[in-house]
Amino acid sequence: MSGMLETFRNAFKIPELRVKLVFTMIVILLYRLGASIPVPFVNSGMMSELMSSQGDTIFGYLNILSGNAFSQATLFALSISPYITASIVMQLLTIAIPALEKLQKSGEEGRKKITQITRYVTVLLGVITGYGYYITLLNGVMTEAGRQSFLTNTHWFSGIVIVTCYSAGSALIMWLGEKINENGIGNGISIILFANIISRVPSGVAAVVSDIVSYISGDRAPASGNVAGAVIFEIIRISIILAVALMIIAFVVFMSNAERRIPVQYSKRVVGRKMYGGQSTYLPMKVNMSGVMPIIFASSMVSIPITVISFMNRSASGVPSQVEQPILYFMYNLMGTRSAVYIILEFALIIAFSYFYIAISFNPLEVSNNLTKNGGSIPGIRQGKPTVAYITRILNKVVLIGGIFLGIVAVFPLIVNAVVSAFGVTSFGAIAFGGSSLLIVVGVALETTREIEAQMTMRHYKGFLE
Repeated sequence: MSGMLETFRNAFKIPELRVKLVFTMIVILLYRLGASIPVPFVNSGMMSELMSSQGDTIFGYLNILSGNAFSQATLFALSISPYITASIVMQLLTIAIPALEKLQKSGEEGRKKITQITRYVTVLLGVITGYGYYITLLNGVMTEAGRQSFLTNTHWFSGIVIVTCYSAGSALIMWLGEKINENGIGNGISIILFANIISRVPSGVAAVVSDIVSYISGDRAPASGNVAGAVIFEIIRISIILAVALMIIAFVVFMSNAERRIPVQYSKRVVGRKMYGGQSTYLPMKVNMSGVMPIIFASSMVSIPITVISFMNRSASGVPSQVEQPILYFMYNLMGTRSAVYIILEFALIIAFSYFYIAISFNPLEVSNNLTKNGGSIPGIRQGKPTVAYITRILNKVVLIGGIFLGIVAVFPLIVNAVVSAFGVTSFGAIAFGGSSLLIVVGVALETTREIEAQMTMRHYKGFLE
């Protein structure tokens, strides 16, 4: 942590990097401002009340990614989800469609066209997702008085305004992310996602402090009636959350820097009067090659059943009635984030999606061909198919370790929550996606720090050469 702070402190001393860092901060500030702009015809207060009970569903996950903009139904409620989905779709289509694959490998111009197509897909998905969000707001929630809409005006024109605002907001987020890529520091979309998750911390801390102060001052009585016990419980709860967070952060930092190095030997070759090659190097294969994407995929998939249950629920309390809807009540408990089925299923899906993501993003045959073209080979392994088989075998082992690492990061907070709940503590707090949030935050912080260090090093080399 001290090294990271030292890197940022040194970066601010360099004029070029200081301008980039300030530009990035200004864009983040503008984004957070947009995330607070209300959309017309939406009752954001009712939506916030609903989201307080939707922490286990996919809506809770979208709310985390949007920095509470989803629950408040603001301009940036869709956050970066349309852009991430569009990027994933384009990655899959690039492999499935030969024309797109050729375009991807045709150099800078081809990549620019792929980027342009991704923008169009983002806008299209923004419109589709915005319409889906509008239908959710229109249908509302079941109350004791019947179903109540989240909209203050259900006229068709209000629907057009709402969908336009949300789709325009998703396109604007994409534009802000690209501006960070061009003139700022780090990956724009990752920086925005980082800011969204971090923005939830102050409100969470303020809520806990407010509870403790209200208990002590007597403005609010705890459910148990024991003020001292309630204050001690809040302190213990925060201590456990902080301890779990620090353990995950340390584990993520260690595993993010871990890699499997395959030795590579380049043969000597004479070009003109000079001799090239002959050196030994290595092919690095990071343990966490897929980043946080498998967790995003798995969390979204495993949250679908309970999200569907929440739509079918007729109870105003948010939990299906055991008497009126026994099947839904059983499924709600079976697929809740505190159940063993949910935890095991998410862990298995994370490992499966890790292999899937690497299969579409890493090609051992291409790596082998590049080594052969540059006169490189793996000691003790013949070139061609044996090299491909060797790289594939190593890759499968590395992906398995990386998948287990991601699975532990994702399910460890769930296990803590389930264990605490088993002792009858039901108000411990929703940390269903705490592991993935920490992984995103730590990963973005590490990558941004590396990029700053690389630019600082490059600047020193330029100064030396000049």
